[in-house]
Amino acid sequence: MSRPLRVAVVGAGPAGIYASDLLMKSDTDVQIDLFERMPAPFGLIRYGVAPDHPRIKGIVKSLHNVMDKEQLRFLGNIEVGKDITVEELREFYDAIVFSTGATGDQDLRVPGSDLEGSWGAGEFVGFYDGNPNFERNWDLSAEKVAVVGVGNVALDVARILAKTGDELLVTEIPDNVYESLAKNQAKEVHVFGRRGPAQAKFTPLELKELDHSDTIEVIVNPEDIDYDAASEQARRDSKSQDLVCQTLESYAMRDPKGAPHKLFIHFFESPVEILGEDGKVVGLKTERTQLDGNGGVTGTGEFKTWDMQSVYRAVGYRSDAIEGVPFDDERAVVPNDGGHIIDPEVGSPITGLYATGWIKRGPIGLIGNTKSDAKETTEMLLADHAAGSLPAPAKPELESIIEFLDERKVAFTTWDGWHLLDAAERALGEPEGRERKKIVEWNDMVRHARPEYDI
Repeated sequence: MSRPLRVAVVGAGPAGIYASDLLMKSDTDVQIDLFERMPAPFGLIRYGVAPDHPRIKGIVKSLHNVMDKEQLRFLGNIEVGKDITVEELREFYDAIVFSTGATGDQDLRVPGSDLEGSWGAGEFVGFYDGNPNFERNWDLSAEKVAVVGVGNVALDVARILAKTGDELLVTEIPDNVYESLAKNQAKEVHVFGRRGPAQAKFTPLELKELDHSDTIEVIVNPEDIDYDAASEQARRDSKSQDLVCQTLESYAMRDPKGAPHKLFIHFFESPVEILGEDGKVVGLKTERTQLDGNGGVTGTGEFKTWDMQSVYRAVGYRSDAIEGVPFDDERAVVPNDGGHIIDPEVGSPITGLYATGWIKRGPIGLIGNTKSDAKETTEMLLADHAAGSLPAPAKPELESIIEFLDERKVAFTTWDGWHLLDAAERALGEPEGRERKKIVEWNDMVRHARPEYDI
């Protein structure tokens, strides 16, 4: 008697959920277990999107529809490589898809990056999004703050730093985050990019949203509005990039509105050193750059020192290695051919192991880009299944993995448990007129999601 294709998807963020959805929509009879290291699902949506972005968090509704399907089972609070090894996992599944994302910070690689007051943007995002793996309190005593990078994460960090704590109190931020934000002393936030407006990685809506707060004055120097032939071509090739340039031009041309917090966006300033005294950040040194005619920039030899008491490095995320899976440490991805995980020693695929999302291609693109990623990966997996090339697991029965986890005393959480945790967070927010108040502590999340388990 034939049985369903058994697939483990490791990582319950958008990438893993999209991959699961595509597998369930195929003609193949499939049963999926979606593993997640955190007690709660949704990955980047829960712990990477700024709390004042309810529009993006609305994606959770569509992800919920996928998670509600009978062929999909959520198993949270399980770290693959620690609570269960990859080899052990293979005893229960025909195929394993890794979609573990990225939360670490790329290095800026300039002197002074290790000074007190120099932070990776991901660390701050982890704090304000209530990720239990990050700090509970944050020193926001700096009046002048630099954010290095011209992507959406840089804008998120800059916007949160420029807003008041009370503006963010209507969101899902937990009490400890509000208490830190309420003490924020930032009067000026400076965003630095080494290239020009046509090379900025902002999305138009994200850039426009900077101006929605009455407390924020967005300032762009008209001298930074500069384009070469390649820049003009980039605008013609991309409506989105052209809208970004138009928005930046409008910021540069308008009259001041008199808001108390100034948010400067600087182009053609390449950070060369974070300056310090007594081990603490006191400034940022940049070199003025100029367009080279091809959309790139060259240094001009003109340097400037900016008075800053804190620097946030928003130059990209970095994925972590998974125990038992090959990892390219330089690129911070698993070696792959677009779907199959490659054994670098022999240069060929490891049968039954796949990757999708940021762990596959690096932390680039928007949440929606993971859909095309997942399509490529799942098509390879389904083709391998149709060809009969996937190794049959020793224990494909649905309850076998549950018995294994119970025997190992892993306090795994479930989809029903997420609904309990979700209800608890909503109940915390209700007295304050908020949709929810996020629960931060790891064990508290597990207690709400699995109240019968003694941890």
